[in-house]
Amino acid sequence: MQSTFTGIEIGKRSLVAHTQALATAGHNISNASVDGYSRQRVEMGAVDPLYMPGLNRENTPGMIGQGVAVNRIERIRDMILENKIVGQAKDQGWWGARDNYILMVEQVYNEPTDASVRTLMDKFWDSWQELSLHPDELPARQAVIERGNALADGMQNRFESLKEIRSMINEDVQVTVDRVNAILNDVSSLNEQIVKIEAIGDNPNDLYDSRDRLVRDLSSIINITTDGRDPDEFTIHTGGLHLMQGDLVHGLKAEPDPKNEGYLNVLWADSGEKAWFGGGRLASLIQLRDGDVRGEIQNFDMMVVNFVDLVNENHSAGYGLNGKTGVDFFKEYPFINNIAGNYDRNGDGDYDSSWIYRINGSNSLEGQEQVGVKGTITLSAAEGNNTIEYFPTDSVQDIVDRINYSGSEVTAGLNRLGQLTLKASPAAQIDNPDFVIRHVEDSGQFLTGYAGILAASGEAGAYDWAQADAVNQLSGPETLFAVAPLSHPAGYVELSESVKKDPGAIAAGFGQNGRAALPGDGSTAISIASLRNSSVMIGNIPGFDEFFAQTVADIGLRGETAARALETEDIIMKELKGMQESISGVNMDEELSQMIKFQHGYSAAARLVNTFDEMLDTIINRMGV
Repeated sequence: MQSTFTGIEIGKRSLVAHTQALATAGHNISNASVDGYSRQRVEMGAVDPLYMPGLNRENTPGMIGQGVAVNRIERIRDMILENKIVGQAKDQGWWGARDNYILMVEQVYNEPTDASVRTLMDKFWDSWQELSLHPDELPARQAVIERGNALADGMQNRFESLKEIRSMINEDVQVTVDRVNAILNDVSSLNEQIVKIEAIGDNPNDLYDSRDRLVRDLSSIINITTDGRDPDEFTIHTGGLHLMQGDLVHGLKAEPDPKNEGYLNVLWADSGEKAWFGGGRLASLIQLRDGDVRGEIQNFDMMVVNFVDLVNENHSAGYGLNGKTGVDFFKEYPFINNIAGNYDRNGDGDYDSSWIYRINGSNSLEGQEQVGVKGTITLSAAEGNNTIEYFPTDSVQDIVDRINYSGSEVTAGLNRLGQLTLKASPAAQIDNPDFVIRHVEDSGQFLTGYAGILAASGEAGAYDWAQADAVNQLSGPETLFAVAPLSHPAGYVELSESVKKDPGAIAAGFGQNGRAALPGDGSTAISIASLRNSSVMIGNIPGFDEFFAQTVADIGLRGETAARALETEDIIMKELKGMQESISGVNMDEELSQMIKFQHGYSAAARLVNTFDEMLDTIINRMGV
């Protein structure tokens, strides 16, 4: 039965509903500047009528209404667009980190300036050229020392700058891993609150917004996908693995990797397995640290170790003013002191490997001479070994070129005596050491009897580093070899003590038949100065000038690519966020119009209550008995 006070109840419900609608509009306006806030709308609906269809329904016409009620407060959100933003953010995070650190590397090269390594090396070559014209004068030797010291300092400074950038990236990796874990823990806490609120039938819209903001932040750090189909279990995946399942977090941890100079590996906290990411800032940082910057350091080390080795090879064969020979111009630091290069790699107390950087053949060869033999050379590569075929009609230089452009981690060349020289280059795989020849094999006679490097052909005569005394596989005592240098030769290059103490120890001429160079003999100085334009093969780069030109061009192109890609990603993300803002953002004009509408509704409801109050006053106070 309809109550006498039904009208007042209907008015009260309208007042409550419009008050809540006004409060929601005010909430929207106050959060208009909050990043990631989604505007909310009050959805009103009629309260169930007094008389619903049924056998016990009172015999009265119509279904008597009971006013209005707030059904829910809805968050205006386009989830398809939201998922697109989450998917796009990983690319923006990747290129953002890359653009920043590649720019730092570009600044290190500082080309072309008077302080660059290239300029200092040019001056170093010039000083040797000057010494060749005045081989008997100490001032010319003093100039060589000064230019050599300046070049060594420049090399060390460049190495330290590159190493500092790699260390900065490593610290950034740790900070980023901590940020990922913090976001996951925050989302887990929000998930727990959201489930509880949803269980009592409420819509925690502000908590949804907070979770979405955190998910967007996470999506720029690592590539993720989300799944909210199960209302009780919001999940986040990366690479098919769970980062989060409801309030259960599978976080990350960063631990030093002794194989990678102590730099951090990103692992799954639960299993300890290495984590892999297909995009985002964290993946970019790891690629920059262990790919780009490590590669720059390796290339620079390769240039320095070749430079030092070539200068010393020529200088030690010459004679100084003091009549001495066999003096190195630069000081070399071997990785180990064992003269055969034997090394205990697994730390069990027994030698188990051979760390050899360079092998010189015992025979003098002519570059354009046809070899007249056939076979297949096998050399260590980034993954496994590479094979290089040669034929009787090939010249020595043809085979040398084929080795250098085969992608192997061994390079070849002819030294000043015409001997074939094999040198190790930096290793692409972190598990392999830099500047260590790992495998040399020849099915034919080129590396054996022809060049004088190996003692025997075939697999049985192969040189392989995974054993002690591997140098016993070399041709004989006239086949010279050099032990691998200490890690990062660019970081400690310096002039030898003999040269520092006595400028007269600097060799200017080679001499003849084992006798000291005659006055005016500048052959050694000419030989060293000519290295500037010689094909000395720094990896697969012909010479020093080409190395600097290619290095600067390469890092410049990578920087340009990163800048353009980041600009493109910023434009795409700006457009997506603009679309999202047009849907979810707060429009002041719209909110004000909503406020006017709700205000009129509130006023009308108040008038309704007042009218019913007057009617009841008439009934109660003015009708007599």
